[in-house]
Amino acid sequence: MLSKLFFTCNAVLPVVLTILVGYGLKNLKVFPADFFKLLNKLSFRCCLPVMLFYNVYNVDNLSDISEYGRVCVFCFVAIMTAFVFGALVFGLILKDKRQKGVMVQAVFRSNNAIIGLSLVISLMDGDKDAVAVASILSSLFIPLFNILAVLSLTMFMSEEGKKFSILPVLKKIATNPLIIGCALGFVCLIVRSLLPVTTAGENLEVPVFTIKNNLPFVYKTLQMVGGCATPVALIALGGNFTFSAVSRLKNLITIGTALRVLIVPVVTLLAAYHLGFRQIEFPALIALFGTPVAVSSVPMATEMNNDDELAGQLVVWSSIMSAFTLFGIIFACAQTGIFGVV
Repeated sequence: MLSKLFFTCNAVLPVVLTILVGYGLKNLKVFPADFFKLLNKLSFRCCLPVMLFYNVYNVDNLSDISEYGRVCVFCFVAIMTAFVFGALVFGLILKDKRQKGVMVQAVFRSNNAIIGLSLVISLMDGDKDAVAVASILSSLFIPLFNILAVLSLTMFMSEEGKKFSILPVLKKIATNPLIIGCALGFVCLIVRSLLPVTTAGENLEVPVFTIKNNLPFVYKTLQMVGGCATPVALIALGGNFTFSAVSRLKNLITIGTALRVLIVPVVTLLAAYHLGFRQIEFPALIALFGTPVAVSSVPMATEMNNDDELAGQLVVWSSIMSAFTLFGIIFACAQTGIFGVV
């Protein structure tokens, strides 16, 4: 039991501690007051798009997606259901239009890009099939998360007296840096899959041209810039975090955090269990649905004139609480024999 607790803490606490680094730097006044807002822009417009491109491009084979088609369909239906539920509920009950889209994000958008894959690798001790499923789900649904995020942050923000129009939303989707990063990754992945192959070793065939093999300096640059995405986003989040907002937003923080790390994961994983998903798919499903609110939701909320303070609070508190909820989920899965954790 202690090993499971240490495992989940090791997966989530680095996120919380890195946020605290940013919070500490702000209070020590090491940087100018607007530094962390500029860091937010760096994260949103450069580091996170490069990271998403890198992750999508590194999917081994497009044919792997069709092999796991059933779990992909399940995830798509679950994500869309959570999005529609959040849009209907918060669209009706909240008065502040700047808060509506932020709360919708908390329902469907997990931190799969930053925590998810490492969680699966640790949980399944590097099991190749389980990691492959997690990588495929990430490459497919992180773009979907970002498209739905743009939609949720836009559809409630039409100017007074003007009807909602889909064209501005489509424009914001098409010009969103995170979506552009994912789209370029898929384009390069498709081109790579169409290239002729050459033998690179015993029973190993690779495309005649890949960024990794033929342009290693470009690949390494992408790897380095993308590797900055997580710490930059988390430090910026910590630098913009204020405890004074907790009392004012406590009801929304409680509801959003409970939905993100408890209610949505439990409902989704119970459905997955009854549909017959087990050891290979289940770790990836935990990573996709059980992790806290995506860190990138904060710079996106800022850029799109939504309540970025509420978005930041939801990221911090869902990250803290997920250490406990993930432990409970993993322990329950181990007890029911879905997969083993030593």
